[in-house]
Order: sequence, then structure tokens, then C-alpha cells
Amino acid sequence: MELDVRADGRSPNQLRPLTFSRNLLNRAHGSARWSQGDTIVLAGVYGPKAGTKKGENPEKASIEVIWKPKTGQAGKQEKEYEIILRKTLQSICLLTVYPNTTTSVIVQVAGDDGGLFPCAVNASCAALVDAGIPLKHFAVSVCCGLTASGSVFLDPTILEAKKMEAILHLVFPNPPLYSCPKPQTPMTEEPVDQGIITSVTYGVMLEKDYFHCIERGHAACAKISEFVRKSFTSQTNRGS
Repeated sequence: MELDVRADGRSPNQLRPLTFSRNLLNRAHGSARWSQGDTIVLAGVYGPKAGTKKGENPEKASIEVIWKPKTGQAGKQEKEYEIILRKTLQSICLLTVYPNTTTSVIVQVAGDDGGLFPCAVNASCAALVDAGIPLKHFAVSVCCGLTASGSVFLDPTILEAKKMEAILHLVFPNPPLYSCPKPQTPMTEEPVDQGIITSVTYGVMLEKDYFHCIERGHAACAKISEFVRKSFTSQTNRGS
């Protein structure tokens, strides 16, 4: 069945309402709660702690990710999320600042109504900032859904995602720290560097649809970045 009208009345480019709070866990060195609609993730950061796991480079810091589902035990999907999130966070952390240490990021899912992985990325990055972990740059993430007709819907819910031909999770560095090439006219299908940190696709899409998702996702992440900056500023001012 083709998806043409969103049940919640959003436009294709519209994200669900965002909420963000930090410094929630007393025993964590940093924490953040991030929600997009009914998808809610709480991330806690513990460390840096002395030592790295076997096989890790002791001359660099190590990042560990533990993903906890809302109910039950972690399965194949959760383990995949752990691996991808760990690689994502390692790419943005300054691993040479605290060599031979391990920083643990605990992701607790409180609600899942679609776009869970991007929500976890946003929560984890905010928690790292709250913990004072040195970062090369902040990162923001968004989910794009591609319909059978080639339309792109941002931040799809679980019900919407089930009707999609493909789902794409994108992670971008904070916009002020990189430049995004302007759209070319006419549009070419040649790969362009959009500064993407992580890209995960479920399903099949054409190359032109992939780059369409990147363009839409990039614009959405710029809005998310602005939301994060304002949230950090307002919460810092209230705490001072």
C-alpha cells in the first residue's frame, strides 16, 4: 500500500517534536534523554576509566557501547546497533587525549516508535558533551524513509516504516564544522562529499534516491543541530 498521507498530519519534511534534557543520572559522568515523538532514549556515559580491552590500541582511548532494549534481552538488532554506534562515536571522539582508557556509553531504550538508532545517536552525543568527553565535533542523526513512488519522508514512525521501500539512517557532523556542497543544476548522479559520518540502509534504493535522502537528511540535521545548541545554552544558563 502506497503511503501518501501521514497519519499524524506531518508534511514529508517535518520531524516529530524533539525534547532533550541532560545531567539526569547521578552516578554517570554524563547523561542525556532524547525523544522524537514516542521514541525515547536515555544515554549514560561512564569514564574515562583506566585500561582498554584486549586487542584495543593502548595508545588511544576506547569507546564501549552497551545497548539495552526496553524489555527483554539484547538480540541481533541491538548488537548491530552497538557496533554501528560504537564506530560512529569513535569517529567523533578525540581518542588521543586520554590514551589507554575506556569510556562506556550505556543506551537505554524507553520507547520505540521508529527512528530508534538516530535517536540513540543524538542522545549519546549529547551525553558525551555532558560528560566533558573531548570531541572532534558534535554529531546529529536523522532517519529517512523512501516510499514506492520515490517520495522521501523524514523521521518515519514504526507504522510508516513498515510501508517504506527502504529506510536510511544518516549521521552528519555539526554543520558549522563542515561545508555542504550546493545542489548542482542539473542534478548529477556523481558522488559528492556531504561530510557524512555514518550511513546505514535497510532495503533497496536507487543511487539518485540515496542522494535525495542525503539532501533532505542534511537539511533536517541542520535544524536538529540548532535545536541542540539552543537546548544546551538554555539548560546551561538555568544551571549557572
